[in-house]
Amino acid sequence: MSDSRPPRVRSVEVLEGFLVKIAFTDDSERRLDLLPFLRGPIFDEIREDAARFRELHVDPELGTIVWPNGADIDPDVLYGSETPEGQGDLRAS
Repeated sequence: MSDSRPPRVRSVEVLEGFLVKIAFTDDSERRLDLLPFLRGPIFDEIREDAARFRELHVDPELGTIVWPNGADIDPDVLYGSETPEGQGDLRAS
């Protein structure tokens, strides 16, 4: 029987700036520029301070990336099956 759950984030690595490499539970990987995803007041400090941005890590219970201030990004958006509200198509090619 196959696992019907959508892929979740297994690991994340900051490459440079806001560019990250994300590995998913289905063994796929994506390189994403997260800057377009960092919208709203909860992301202000993360967007403005590189050290704060680099504090991102994977929450294994949520299956996505999170920051110590409670900010996170939906794993379906990171995987590319959904788009952040009001952002248009941000999927990497």
